Amino acid sequence: MNAPAALAHLVPEVHQREVPAGLLEALKARFGERCSTALAVREQHGRDESSFQVPPPAAVVFAETTQDVADAVRLASQHDIPVIPFGVGSSLEGHLLAVQGGISVDVGRMNKVLSVNAEDLTVTVQAGVTRKQLNDEIRSTGLFFPIDPGADATIGGMSATRASGTNAVRYGTMRENVLALEVVTAAGEVIRTGTRAKKSAAGYDLTRLFVGSEGTLGVITEVTVRLYPIPEAISAAICSFPSIEAAVRTTIQTIQLGVPIARVELIDRNTVRMVNAHSKLGLREEPMLLMEFHGSPSSVKEQAETVQEIASEFGGEAFEWAETPEERTRLWTARHNAYFAAVQSRPGCRAISTDTCVPISRLADCLLESVAEADASGLPYFLVGHVGDGNFHFGYLLDPDDPKERAVAEELNHKLVARALRLEGTCTGEHGVGLHKMGFLVDEAGAGAVDMMRTIKRALDPRNIMNPGKIFTL
Repeated sequence: MNAPAALAHLVPEVHQREVPAGLLEALKARFGERCSTALAVREQHGRDESSFQVPPPAAVVFAETTQDVADAVRLASQHDIPVIPFGVGSSLEGHLLAVQGGISVDVGRMNKVLSVNAEDLTVTVQAGVTRKQLNDEIRSTGLFFPIDPGADATIGGMSATRASGTNAVRYGTMRENVLALEVVTAAGEVIRTGTRAKKSAAGYDLTRLFVGSEGTLGVITEVTVRLYPIPEAISAAICSFPSIEAAVRTTIQTIQLGVPIARVELIDRNTVRMVNAHSKLGLREEPMLLMEFHGSPSSVKEQAETVQEIASEFGGEAFEWAETPEERTRLWTARHNAYFAAVQSRPGCRAISTDTCVPISRLADCLLESVAEADASGLPYFLVGHVGDGNFHFGYLLDPDDPKERAVAEELNHKLVARALRLEGTCTGEHGVGLHKMGFLVDEAGAGAVDMMRTIKRALDPRNIMNPGKIFTL
C-alpha cells in the first residue's frame, strides 16, 4: 500500500441503505420498548473507541435471547438491511460503525453464565457476559478465564475480534480458548459449532471461521471457552531500564530461555509519565517492564529470579515486587488505564490506536524504528506492548479538528504496519481489521487470499447484511 492509500481511511466510505418504515414497524411490533429509534441511543451504538465519525444506525434492538437475535436478523434480511452486533462498544478499529446504515443488535442483556463444567475446565456463556463478570462468577470454583484485553469486553465481542491481551504469552488468545459457538447466520438460522471436547477432527472448523470474523458472517450468541486453575502463587514485578532496547532484549531472552512468564508488558517513558499523573503513582519515568509470574511458590520464585538476572545484564534496575492482590491490582490497573491516562494528558484530543505483531526475534528492530519515527513527527503518543508475544500498540494523540495532525498519525500508522509486514509480522495482533486496516489486509494476505474471504462471505451472507463494509469491500 502506498502512503496516499493509507490516508484514504481518513473518512471511511459511507453508503447508507435506507431503512424502510415497514422494517421499523415490524421491529417495534416484535420487540416493543426493546427497539429504540431515539437519537441518543442510536448515537451511543454508532461509535466506538476509534476516531471515525459515521452516522448512527437507524434503530437499536436490545436482545435478551438467541431467538431475539434470530428474529431481528430475519426481519432485517427480508429488507436487505445491515445488522451490526454490539457488545460494550470498546472496539478500536470502527468494527461497530454503521457505514452502510442498518440496525444495531445489542447483546449486552444476554449476560447469563449458562453452565460451568469445572471438572472439564470449560464454561458456556451468553455473548453479553463480560470477562470480569465471568471471573467473578466462577471464582468459587478455583478456576479463571485468562484472556484480558484491558477493556471489560464481552466474551462474544472478544470472540468476534479474536482478542487476546496481557496474558496471551502464556495462555494464548481467543483463537486457542474458544471451543464452541452458537451463531445466528445471515438467514436468521441458529447453528452450533464445536463441542466441549478438547479436540475434534470432524469436518470444517467452523468455530475458527467465526472467531475473528468481526460480525461479518453471523452474530455470536453463546460461547464455550476453556478455563484454567487459579495459580497457587502469583507474583508481579516492575523493572526500569535505561532504554526501550534494553527492555525488549530482556524480554526476548526471557522467552527464548523458555521461562513460562504469564505477562510481560512494556511501557515507554512517555506512557509512564502519563500513568503517574493519571493514577497518582511515583514510578520511575523510564522504559519499564511490568511482569507477572504464575505457578507454585517455588516455581514463581525461580522464574522471577531468572528474569531479574536477565534484566540486570541489560541494565534493569529498581525491581519492585507486588505479591498481595491489592498491590498487583494497583500495578495492573495503572497499565490498563494507560489509554485513558494518555487521552487525558492532552485535553480534547482523540487517539488513533494501532497495533502490530512481529516474530519476537524482529521485535527490537520494528519497535525502535517506529519509536524513532514517532519522536521525529512531533506528535504526542503513548506506547504499550504485550512484548512477550511480539505485539505492541502505539496511540497517536491528535487534535480532531486538525487534518494535518490526522494525516501525520495515519502516515505513522502506515509506516509502522508496512515495517511489521516487511519483518514477516501482521498488520494487527489483536485489534482486528475493522475499517482502519482493510488495505493492509491485502498487503498481508495477498489478493488471492482476500478474494477467498470474499467468496466465503458471499456464500454465507449473499445479501451482504452482516456488518458490511468491514475487513474488506465486496
